[in-house]
Amino acid sequence: MHPPLPFNARAARALREKLGMAPGHVAYAMRASFDMSYIAPEHVAAWERGTHLPSANELIALAGALWCHPSELMGRPGTLREHRIARGISPEDVARGTGLSIAAYHAMEETGQWTGDKGQSLRLGSVLGLPPRDYIAITGLEDELARLLTEAVSTRWQAHVRAIAKLLSMDRRELRDPLNAMQHEYQALMAATLSRAGGTTASGEDGRSYIDDIVNRFWARLPDHS
Repeated sequence: MHPPLPFNARAARALREKLGMAPGHVAYAMRASFDMSYIAPEHVAAWERGTHLPSANELIALAGALWCHPSELMGRPGTLREHRIARGISPEDVARGTGLSIAAYHAMEETGQWTGDKGQSLRLGSVLGLPPRDYIAITGLEDELARLLTEAVSTRWQAHVRAIAKLLSMDRRELRDPLNAMQHEYQALMAATLSRAGGTTASGEDGRSYIDDIVNRFWARLPDHS
C-alpha cells in the first residue's frame, strides 16, 4: 500500500475559490466527469481542512474538477510514483517511454526503487521532465555524484566537469562556476584548519564535514536546476 500523496490543502481551497465554486460544485464535477459516485461535498471540505487526504485517483479527479494540473495540488514530490502523478502521466506511458515492460515499471513504483539501466534512467528523466536534483535522487545516483564532487573539489575540478555534466545531463558551462567556487571554498577551509591544528590529522574535521554535505552544497549553488 502506498503512503498518502503530498497534498496542498491550501492550494486546493484557493483554486476552488478562484473558480467561484463551492465544495458541492467540485464534488458534482468529480462524480459526473470522473465516475466517483461516492464523492460528497464533505470529502472536498475535509481535504481542504487537511483532516483527510485524497487518494491518487481522487487527487487526479480533483485536479480535473478544478481545471488545474495535479502538481498544483501536491507538495514537493519525492518518490517515482509521486513525480509521475504530479505530471499527469500514466504508468503505461512511462514504461513505454523508458523501454520497460509495464510489469517491471509497476514493480519499481511498488518498491520505490528505480532499477533501470543508464539509458532507461536518462529516458525516465526526459519523460518525467525531472530537474537534476530529482533525477539524481530517484535514480539512486547520489553516491556517484558525491564521489565525483569530492574528487572535483579535492583535486582539479576541470578534470571532472565532463563526468558530472554527463551524469546530470547538463551543459558543462553551467557547472564551471559552481565547481570552481566549491573547490576554492574547500581548499581554503582545509588550509585554515591545517594552520590552526599545526598540520595534525585532527585538522581534517571541517573538511570531512564539508564532504559529508557536499551534494547539498552543490544543489544550493544550482537554484535554477534543483
